[in-house]
Amino acid sequence: SLVFYKEATDGQILEEGFNEAGALSSFIAAGTAYSTQNINTIPFYTYYSMFGPQRVGDLIWAAADMRCRGFLVGATSGRTTLNGEGLQHQDGHSHLLLSSVPNCLAYDPAFAYELAVIIRHGIYRMYEKQDSVFYYLSVGNENYPMPVMPEGVKDGIIKGMYKFKASAKKGSTLRAQLFGSGAIMNQVLDAQKILEEKYNVGTDVWSVTSYNEIRREALHIERWNTLHPLEQPQVPYITSLLEKEDGVFVAASDYMKTLPDAVSRWSPRKLVSLGTDGFGRSESRIALRDFFEVDSRHIVYATLGSLYREKKISADVLKTAAKDLNINPDKLNPMIS
Repeated sequence: SLVFYKEATDGQILEEGFNEAGALSSFIAAGTAYSTQNINTIPFYTYYSMFGPQRVGDLIWAAADMRCRGFLVGATSGRTTLNGEGLQHQDGHSHLLLSSVPNCLAYDPAFAYELAVIIRHGIYRMYEKQDSVFYYLSVGNENYPMPVMPEGVKDGIIKGMYKFKASAKKGSTLRAQLFGSGAIMNQVLDAQKILEEKYNVGTDVWSVTSYNEIRREALHIERWNTLHPLEQPQVPYITSLLEKEDGVFVAASDYMKTLPDAVSRWSPRKLVSLGTDGFGRSESRIALRDFFEVDSRHIVYATLGSLYREKKISADVLKTAAKDLNINPDKLNPMIS
């Protein structure tokens, strides 16, 4: 592509090639300049997300230990977006690895406005409040339209979850809550449309920008409740969001199922997790999402299966749906195949 490019005299761009250790060392130097040089810099280190904590995890831990500030940007993130590159480049676990770093705030935004809100809040925390934290932002390489930011969602974006699109079927007796993240959000939105139009399931879609931040907040609340047994228990953010919502809960992301599972114990009802456990494959996005069972068809089928287990739909409806959606229950398990 021919695109506009400019280098500013009051900034700097480093292109260090295939040298993750050197590039992250530059990130650390810039991210600690506030203390070593008395100069605030805001470093953005952009790289293939697969080549972050998996390849240079010790340096990321060193950055955390040195109270480094800045933004790690894991590009081409997720296990199904970088089709054709195989297992070497397909990341389904960077958020899990970074969950072990105490002062790293990891986000998996789906839309441009989410990214903008997170970056602005990160600058506020690191450079206005002077908090010793740094950020990981997983971003994709798939082109799709960017919606306008709904009103009143900024706080939810930062906390890790908010309702993105409410159901158009207000009077339906069948209900579902779908949780989408990053690269798989559009599959979730397609699933919402199928569920409402073909199966009369009133479906709300939630954008989960950070399972890690949801879990940390819930653990903080849980700890407070444990240490204050004589006081009124506090309620975790995710519980307060979902406790009055009707229907089954299904989460889908381009990361391992462990990520949504990490918050499931604070869910008011059972949470069904769909994710990309297993190795990557050199295939098209469509084929990869079918293989890992995170496309709209599998999201719809998982939702209908949950409704059947709750005795909300009949076995005949489920059998017909499996045929219509071309679901093969005997296909290879991507986790072990």
